[in-house]
Amino acid sequence: MTTTLTAPSVDVGAARRAVYLAFIGCGFAMASWATRIPQVRDGLGLTPSRLGLVLLAIAAGSIVSLVLAGHIVARFGSRGTVTVMAGLLLVALSAVGIGYPYGIAPVVVGLFLFGFANGAWDVAMNVQGAVVEGRLGKSIMPRFHAGYSVGTVAGALVGAGAVALHVSVTVHLICSAVLIGVLVMLAVRDFGPDDVHPPTADEGSGLRRTLATWREPRTLLIGLFVLAFAFAEGAGIDWISVAVIDGYGAAATIGSLAFATFLTAMTLGRWFGPALLDRYGRVVVVRVLAVLSLAGLMLFVFGPNTATAFAGALLWGIGASLGFPVGMSAAADDPARAPARVSVVASIGYCAFLGGPPLIGFLGDHVTVLKALCAVAVLLAVATAAAGALRPPARP
Repeated sequence: MTTTLTAPSVDVGAARRAVYLAFIGCGFAMASWATRIPQVRDGLGLTPSRLGLVLLAIAAGSIVSLVLAGHIVARFGSRGTVTVMAGLLLVALSAVGIGYPYGIAPVVVGLFLFGFANGAWDVAMNVQGAVVEGRLGKSIMPRFHAGYSVGTVAGALVGAGAVALHVSVTVHLICSAVLIGVLVMLAVRDFGPDDVHPPTADEGSGLRRTLATWREPRTLLIGLFVLAFAFAEGAGIDWISVAVIDGYGAAATIGSLAFATFLTAMTLGRWFGPALLDRYGRVVVVRVLAVLSLAGLMLFVFGPNTATAFAGALLWGIGASLGFPVGMSAAADDPARAPARVSVVASIGYCAFLGGPPLIGFLGDHVTVLKALCAVAVLLAVATAAAGALRPPARP
């Protein structure tokens, strides 16, 4: 027997599969680009500081997109938004692949468009994920985010293979862009309706309504919660390898394995976490996980050897796994206002991914990277305090 969404012709199973593919495709695209950064850097002859400035183009595109995404998704729906952004991503990655032999300008333009496509795509697929979650009547958002992790692993493996086989950056990025773009554009045809009602006269319309969402206390608290967990997640992704190598004197391979341990723990937490959310509720689960992540972080930083660092990375990853996806679910509790609220929460959360790396790097110059990671503890305390905002609002 098929369970249906609002429209009888669209079933929730197909919509769920489509959301998984959207998350996997987004992760695959990001990893495909990331694996070719060294070759693009060498081709352009960039110093580390200039490379950092070039990479800011992605951040700039993402921020612009996230601010506008609530209006875009409310206007065109999650299906239309992901379809258009998948096409834009295809163009953006292809532009980077084709343009990098000719200079920095086409790369910067391509990366800005890539960031813009990624930002709106992210909000739209989270909105649709929340719709599917609501129709199923159980927590599934973390598993969609686990799909993103699977996509990054797959993209990294394909990218590593392309490098090993001496496939050119141009061929690799164009082929990846076409594969992702076409598959996702076909898959999202199974997205269900977003259940977004037209704005009332009091609410205003379009961008005005989206901007008004920035004044909602609960939405801002959820955004603060997501920022804290995003900082914990991003710090692990960016700095675990470096911290193990520099702080424990380990070989580069050991640092990579510690990073892989963290990613594996994140993926497992997101896959198996929904059962805990359904049984105990969001607030209890995320607070326990924040404490677990804090314990792992302390073990990672102050443990006596690399074995305890690995154990710490494992606990840290499991503890940090559910914060971002649960925050997205909480922002979308009211489907009618989900696009604007998810856009605001994602915008706040992404500030951690943008600001976290330079903050840890700055502190690392003074107290070592390993000790600088203690800054994550402060944000985890903030997340624990703000977790009450995740409680679903009472229905009228």
